[in-house]
Amino acid sequence: MEILLAIVIGAAFGAVLDRIGATNPTWIGRMLALTNLNLMKTILLAIGTGSILMFAGQMLGLVDVGHMSVKAAYAGVFIGGLMLGAGWAASGFCPGTGVCAAASGRKDALFFIAGGLLGAAAYMVTYPAWKASGLLNDIAGGKTTLGSVPGAKYDGLMALSGDLVGIVMGLAFVVIAFVLPERIGGGGVTVPAE
Repeated sequence: MEILLAIVIGAAFGAVLDRIGATNPTWIGRMLALTNLNLMKTILLAIGTGSILMFAGQMLGLVDVGHMSVKAAYAGVFIGGLMLGAGWAASGFCPGTGVCAAASGRKDALFFIAGGLLGAAAYMVTYPAWKASGLLNDIAGGKTTLGSVPGAKYDGLMALSGDLVGIVMGLAFVVIAFVLPERIGGGGVTVPAE
């Protein structure tokens, strides 16, 4: 039943990503060139709403804190994040949108997925060297959160309530989504239409 539910939720999420234009590299390019920020506004609104609902749910006992997973901080995560951002800008896809684009019939997304799988295989083969380099050693406390969350197995960097910090950050994202203009500047960068 859990697998079926995951498939249904994943399909619904993919349909929404396709509907808002997140599976179209042209829209991603326009967002990154700051010539059309509608997609960015949608992403910020979704992250903010999700953050508010999750942390409020934790405070009310509706969401089990035990399901919260925190990625450890280490230099490799930051380097990987920069590489992901560069790849997203170059291809117009991130891992989730690439799979959704392939499901919607975009052939270029298949090449993106193949490249991602090859990159993952290369990382697996070279993992011992990365581990020995020290880039995978924890920094800034490893698995920590900004604020303390009762019942979580992770330490907080501040004595503030992690749930409240999450709600405030979520509210900030929602506000930014509403006040962000549709475009910044006069353009200057042209992304070809499909």
